[in-house]
Amino acid sequence: MSNKQTLGRPLVLAIGAAAIMVAGCADMNMGNMSQTQKGTAIGAGVGALAGAAIGGDTRGAVVGGLLGAAGGYVWSRHMQDKKVAMERATAGSGVQVSQTPDNQLKLNIPSDISFDTGRADIKPNLRPILDQFASGLSTQPNTEVRIIGHTDSTGSDALNDRLSVQRAEAAKQYLAARGVDPNRVVIAGRGEREPIADNSTEAGRARNRRVEIYLGERG
Repeated sequence: MSNKQTLGRPLVLAIGAAAIMVAGCADMNMGNMSQTQKGTAIGAGVGALAGAAIGGDTRGAVVGGLLGAAGGYVWSRHMQDKKVAMERATAGSGVQVSQTPDNQLKLNIPSDISFDTGRADIKPNLRPILDQFASGLSTQPNTEVRIIGHTDSTGSDALNDRLSVQRAEAAKQYLAARGVDPNRVVIAGRGEREPIADNSTEAGRARNRRVEIYLGERG
């Protein structure tokens, strides 16, 4: 039996166990759990999935689960208030505001209000949204920000990778200028590698040109 076949069954079992763990959070009596406990439980499940994918076996799932439990986010009253404030600030703009399964606040910002095609200069319509996002974060030391830039499939990989990082960096510098500690902001550029729509259409390419901003609060 090949190594691939040998690892296949444990990997499937690990992923299945992690999925059950996450789903079980809803079936178990989570109403009696604290926000920190909920974040830890979900973080453990998500971490196990990541560990299985990276490690290729059940040991990877165990390690990933421990990392997820240690790194879980909480959904506090502050986070809920921030979500409401961002929903108000982005109403009618096309920005999607949501709570992720691991208790991060996510802003999905389309290209028509964030950056012009091929450029990394922040457009005027994005500034008040980033202003609202930055508001209050300087007094919340437990929060962390991740900014991820994405492009469509037009252009070379090298160009798209560089442009996506430049856009994330531009958003980071804007937030830093408004009091957000840059050491708490992590950026990444995914280029065209994570599309959310069909790149063969203009509408699809427009959806893929986006910036995602995540805010997480540690327990």
